Order: sequence, then C-alpha cells, then structure tokens
Amino acid sequence: MKCPYCGEINNKVIDSRLSKDGRMIRRRRECIECSRRFTTYEKLEDLLPMVVKKDGRREAFSREKIITGIRKACQKRPISMTQIEEFVDSLELHFQDLGKKEIPSSEIGEMVIRTLREWDEVAYVRFASVYRQFKDVREFMAELEEILREKKKGKD
Repeated sequence: MKCPYCGEINNKVIDSRLSKDGRMIRRRRECIECSRRFTTYEKLEDLLPMVVKKDGRREAFSREKIITGIRKACQKRPISMTQIEEFVDSLELHFQDLGKKEIPSSEIGEMVIRTLREWDEVAYVRFASVYRQFKDVREFMAELEEILREKKKGKD
C-alpha cells in the first residue's frame, strides 16, 4: 500500500479491526519512510450478477445507482442514510447468495419498492411513479387509492 503522504510503498500494519458485519477489515498503517499514519480498508471482492434491463441491455450491478434512486425517493423523509446503506448491503448479499450470473432489473426494483412501502408511503409513491412509469394522473391516483385501502384495512 502506497503512503498517501510521501508515496513510499514500505509501511507496517499497527492495528487491524473487523467491521461490525464482518465483511471488511480496517487497518491502521504507519509509513516506514515518513512515520505518518493512515487507514486502509480491505474488502472481499464482490461477485455480483449482471443486471438485465427491460430493453435487454446488460450492465454491472451498481450499488451507487440503487442508493441514488432510493435517496431521491426519500428526500426530506425520516429515513437515514444508514438505513438506506444497510438495505442496499442486504440486497447485495441476497444477490450474491443466489449465485446467478444475471438478474432482471425488475427483481431489484420490486425488492426496493416493497421496502420503501414498509418504510414510508411518500417515498414509496415517489419511487413507484418513476419505477412503474405512471403515464397519467389516473395511474398515480390508483396507486394512492390502493395505499388508502390497505391502510383502512389495517385499522379495521
């Protein structure tokens, strides 16, 4: 590992700690040349499947793309960044555990939409309007009416 201060390659590890979820190691290092300390993180390389889009295109699984979509839906809502990141961590683990080489984007979208529906109705509707590509206000209203029906059922 190259020292970020002087560029020297020779350094020593002075402390190692496992992250809470056990998927990453944090290492404190000290440069042999300049004696400055820095931190590195070691993570197992993820073997995530390719995502098959609706139009048949294939692209790499993008954690950042999922987080960005969820963050937009949750803007000004009581959902923390930690909550979003933990959910995306669980998504990654789920798809790694499946062992598939490809997954349809709809599978990811449905998992996100179900989770948002549990977390926050407004975030859910925001995400659904983009994900389900509502064409007009009627489709949007139908989704809202469904939420209201389910909410009413829960109170009965």
